[in-house]
Amino acid sequence: MALLYEKKGKIAYITINRPQAMNAFDPETFQELSNALIDFRDDDNLGAGIVTGAGEKAFCAGADIKTIIPYMAEHALYWQKVPTIMRGLELYKPLIAAVNGLALGGGLELALACDIRVASENARFGVPEVTLGLIPGWGGTQRLPRCVPWATAAEMLFTGKPISAQDAYRIGLVNRVVPPAELMPTAEAIARDILKVAPLAVKAAKQAMLRGTSVSLEEGLKIEADLEAPLFASEDLAEGRKAFTEKRKPEFKGR
Repeated sequence: MALLYEKKGKIAYITINRPQAMNAFDPETFQELSNALIDFRDDDNLGAGIVTGAGEKAFCAGADIKTIIPYMAEHALYWQKVPTIMRGLELYKPLIAAVNGLALGGGLELALACDIRVASENARFGVPEVTLGLIPGWGGTQRLPRCVPWATAAEMLFTGKPISAQDAYRIGLVNRVVPPAELMPTAEAIARDILKVAPLAVKAAKQAMLRGTSVSLEEGLKIEADLEAPLFASEDLAEGRKAFTEKRKPEFKGR
């Protein structure tokens, strides 16, 4: 299969499985990614997800140029019509990118659309589309300048040159850089930390972040208030308060 989708407890694992092609996207893989993300969104038993690539060389090297350019010529705007976290799919559950090598073009755009990014020491990040005569089309020109300093994003986008995992950490593109053997354990540890807290609150926090980034501060504060209000009536808040006073770990139910 071009993409592996597994569920272990409350964690979803999405693995791009084309190591022979540096885990580049072809039409089949892109559609399978969309299907997996939609299932993750709709499965109430899942609370966090991890996205990675098969093997140790690449997270995702972007679009498979051999297959995608001809396909796009025959199917206009195909990539905009298939909903993913890069474009077209609203997802308020946390996603962690475990970047295990090259994250180029659409691969970096996939990582940027995740909430938390952990990189192996051999990871490299870049948007080389200008070297082909294109620009990033899955959010790279929009998310990268929102994630790192403008001048840094401009240099990456205008030259197409990649940066190392260490430089990605320095500019705030990734949360952590770890040895390859520690990549998945680190991503899983973060996922488990997320699963320990109230799921309704996590969902509301992510929704507030996503909706607030495109509006003014005043509008963002209104969004925050609107999302917080229902939480006061939740069973999770009552359990959280009770557990705090009883000095024990809370048992949240997501309601």
